[in-house]
Amino acid sequence: MKSFLIIGLGRFGSHLCRNLSKLDNEIMIVDEIEEKLQDLLPFVVSAKIGDCTNEKVLKSLGVGNFDTCFVCIGNNFQSSLEVTSLLKEAGAKNVVSKADRDIHAKFLLRNGADEVIYPDRDIADKVAVRFSANQVFDYVELGKGFSIYEIAPLPEWIGRSILDVNVRAAYNTNIIGVKNGGEMHLMPGPDYVFQTDEHLMVIGHQADLQKILRKL
Repeated sequence: MKSFLIIGLGRFGSHLCRNLSKLDNEIMIVDEIEEKLQDLLPFVVSAKIGDCTNEKVLKSLGVGNFDTCFVCIGNNFQSSLEVTSLLKEAGAKNVVSKADRDIHAKFLLRNGADEVIYPDRDIADKVAVRFSANQVFDYVELGKGFSIYEIAPLPEWIGRSILDVNVRAAYNTNIIGVKNGGEMHLMPGPDYVFQTDEHLMVIGHQADLQKILRKL
């Protein structure tokens, strides 16, 4: 279990709060508008109304006690920048700030953010990848050109084993999981036989994975 502070409860901050709660984390939320806190009270251990650009308000939160502090202020970049800087000055261990533009990200990183996230851009990237190829159900970019794709098996793989297809040698990729009937089977052995109506989790370099995607 980890502890998180979420400042700003727009759409992203609210979804983040709910999802962190599902993973049994302890969460404190802060926003200037009381109404935004109400629906999230069942998911958090603490909620506070306040303006975190006010240094006294922010310091009263005990930001150094949280594993990560999220700055999810989406409609006021100046406030996001100020809160990010104040969090670091107040002793926050890890500050993750939301950005909408690259120029915003640069300033946030210079002013104390340990990491910057782009929710809208990241979702757009995933949607573009998913709908640009047939039978792609999900996609995660790992960095340095590597990705994980959730795909259907190629038609010529059905009824054959991983060893027979020789996926690693033929495509320079690895199958790290198989989803079948809602269940996930991790690290299938070389004797696993591909079936219809299942999803494969494949990992590899983007250029190598494209060889498979073009055949779907």
